[in-house]
Amino acid sequence: MWSLETLGRVRLSRHFFMRDFLYSEIGNFHGIQNIPENPDLAIETGRAFCQTLLDPLEETFGRVAVRSGYRAPSLNRFGNENKLNCARNDNPMECHIWDRGTGENRIAGASIVIPWFADQNGTGRDWRDLAWWMHDHLDYSEIWFFPKLCAFNLVWRPNPHRRIDSYIAPRGCLLRAGAEPDEPRDKRQARYADFPPFRGIDYP
Repeated sequence: MWSLETLGRVRLSRHFFMRDFLYSEIGNFHGIQNIPENPDLAIETGRAFCQTLLDPLEETFGRVAVRSGYRAPSLNRFGNENKLNCARNDNPMECHIWDRGTGENRIAGASIVIPWFADQNGTGRDWRDLAWWMHDHLDYSEIWFFPKLCAFNLVWRPNPHRRIDSYIAPRGCLLRAGAEPDEPRDKRQARYADFPPFRGIDYP
């Protein structure tokens, strides 16, 4: 039987614990608990998300700030019904509910900020520099960029879609699922030539 304290202590990866993803402004303000219905599945999927995507980001750029992590189905439903920037629970793009689906239908994601890049973006750096870096280095499924702090939703799936969208100008779809980038690799690499060297973690 899981207790909330025990759940929060679960280590998902080198840099992240489950507690890092359980805080919710919506839940805190409205008094709605953010507890997984299936903790074991949330841990399994969250661990894949953190080890595949978040750990390499933190190893490379330093601290990754989580703005919105896991959302319990009841919390997410409340957020959607009250127009609080939550997608419907049955939306296949809703990435915050980690404890739904099995096998190839699993999904996990979070809204995050990379302070190292947010500082540069604040002086006018193109969000596409980071987008193409992630495309060339990470096994992501979907990425959506947002104007404030150049935050973005980063999504893991067992079979990645490889799609990138943005609400920052130039708005729209940068890369559709299954498509090849319009920019050749050498041009993409020139965009992020000053980025720190990529550092991943070789998990057993």
